[in-house]
Amino acid sequence: MKQTYRLVLSILLMLTGSVMVFAQTTEDLYTTIRPAQPTKTATNKVEVVEIFYYGCIHCYHFEPQLALWLQNKPANVEFRRMPAIFGKVQIPLAKAYYTAEKLGILDKIHHTLFEAINKNKREIFEDDAIKAFFVEQGVNGDEFSCVYNSMEISTKVRQAEVMARNYRVPHTPALIVNGKYLTSPSMAGGFDKLEMTLNSLVVKESGGS
Repeated sequence: MKQTYRLVLSILLMLTGSVMVFAQTTEDLYTTIRPAQPTKTATNKVEVVEIFYYGCIHCYHFEPQLALWLQNKPANVEFRRMPAIFGKVQIPLAKAYYTAEKLGILDKIHHTLFEAINKNKREIFEDDAIKAFFVEQGVNGDEFSCVYNSMEISTKVRQAEVMARNYRVPHTPALIVNGKYLTSPSMAGGFDKLEMTLNSLVVKESGGS
């Protein structure tokens, strides 16, 4: 009788463990954004937005992992980045991102700025230091100032600040799927589970189960 009881208990524990593992592969690895936020993509696309900050060492370390996912992302995914703004301290580097985008040099500046701050430990957090960095990269100083201080860039920064609040972003890096779901490397418990979570949410938003 005791042996039968132990066998039943062992089976129940195994089944419970399986359920827990299964649960961790779904809802536990992301949060639902309520209300859902608008996207900038066509209806047949799924938008994935990375929320990042150039001064965040975790964002810097996440860049190579994100690049791997982007190489193999589902065909219907449209990816974009949005600088995180939780307060005034993040505004200059958010302006730097949008300035590089406007000048058409984002591909050149993005990784270089990340590396300068996080690997080389340079203090590039304020307006003058950011301008000097852009000039180092071959940008005309007057042209930089004209764009950096423009109403267009200020508007984009304000919009990013509002969206970060609406998304309820708790930390960086974070990823938003179709304005409805938020996940991150720390929430998922590592890149492998994050990749699985992202792909699962993309399938869900594509009409799959």
